[in-house]
Amino acid sequence: MKYLIMVQGSQADYEAMAGKPSGNSPAWSEKELQAMFAFMGEISNDLAESGELVDAQGLTEPAQARFVSRDKDGRPVVTDGPYGETKEVLAGYWLVDCAGLERATEIARRITECPGPEGLVEPPVVIRPVQDGAGGEC
Repeated sequence: MKYLIMVQGSQADYEAMAGKPSGNSPAWSEKELQAMFAFMGEISNDLAESGELVDAQGLTEPAQARFVSRDKDGRPVVTDGPYGETKEVLAGYWLVDCAGLERATEIARRITECPGPEGLVEPPVVIRPVQDGAGGEC
């Protein structure tokens, strides 16, 4: 079964990784960033070796995002990010094809062990099963 394992973050988290701390987002050193990237790469490599990795990507900061919706008259409305009403956004993900939810949970637990600066408050890792395509596609 396929699962989307998602890491969340905020604009402040991305800014902290660029050396600008705020609130619960302490500044990251270059060494801490390299350790985080190495850790994430190791997880992806292990999942590729086990045959469970379908895809894995990190996403750019929310400030580079666009929000597309419709107004009450059905006209498209495009807004640049980040969005004040949304604190956490998808920062990256692994799409895995594994034995089941228990295995996906093991992978998510490992992701929560990612190194970072002292004082970092990590958001939870979210697991969502991917629909098998039976009536759930657009």
